[in-house]
This record gives sequence, C-alpha cells and structure tokens, in this order.
Amino acid sequence: MRKVISAGIIIFRKTDKGPKFLLLYHGHHYWNFPKGKMESGERSWQSALREVNEETGLKNTELRFIRNFKAHERFTMGRGATQLFKVVILYLAETKQPNITVSHEHEGYAWFTFSEAKRVLGRYAENIKILTTANDFVSKSVSKIHPPQSKSRTSPSVKQKTTS
Repeated sequence: MRKVISAGIIIFRKTDKGPKFLLLYHGHHYWNFPKGKMESGERSWQSALREVNEETGLKNTELRFIRNFKAHERFTMGRGATQLFKVVILYLAETKQPNITVSHEHEGYAWFTFSEAKRVLGRYAENIKILTTANDFVSKSVSKIHPPQSKSRTSPSVKQKTTS
C-alpha cells in the first residue's frame, strides 16, 4: 500500500459572530480545508504554507499561526491494488483577509461558523473532530498567536472562483 502525506492549514478569522473557518469547495458536495501533498525535501509546515498560497492566494505574511496546534488525520482510500494510506497534517492560523482567490482545483469557498462547518463536514467524522479541537484552541489560545516557526441552518453562500 502506497503512503501519501499531505499538509494544510485550518484558517479562521474573527467576526462579530465568533470565529469563522475557511472551507474550500471541490464540487459534488465536498468541502475541506486547504491542503495538499508534500513535495520532496519539504517540511510539513512548508508544504502547508505553499498549498494554502496555491489554493487560496493567502501569503504567509497574511497568516498568524496558533502555537502548539498540530492535528493528524489518517485514512485508507481506494480499492484493491490502488489502495493508499493517507496522512494529513493540519496546522491552525488566523487571517484578517476575508476574500480568497481559489485555484483551478476548487469551485469556490465560504467562511463558516463552527456549527455551520460541522454540518458541512458532516460525512467526515475525523474532520469534525479536528475542527472541534481547532475551535477549542481558538477559544482558548487567541491571545497566543504567533508567526510560524521553522524547527443558522442556512449555509453561507459559496464564493465563486475569481479569475485574475
């Protein structure tokens, strides 16, 4: 079985309604955090920053990482000989940028409150567990925001991809 490692960032911004989390829309009712495969020689946080920039247009200077947050998702996907074991490493960061420029890989994006995001991620129990941990961290750790270190029942509208 082949192993694939991906990295990404759970991105939030503060609003009057509390923190809102960024989810990217892939189509076919599939929403997820910005993330992607690690490239050879990259550290996980470097991959996470690169992927977030590629998928959202956010620069590392527009992100402030929450110290001591790192979550892992592990699962098997595929069938038979094409089966692979996937590990996703997720960090947590705040941005003040409400507008995102999604890549060609996505159909749109939205900022969700915690309860909205849980509902949208409903099919993916592990993502809900990670989001819950992130939300707890946001509630308890917003005062400990630092740059990265080296070592309603109604869904918000999907923001369509912008072209530039």
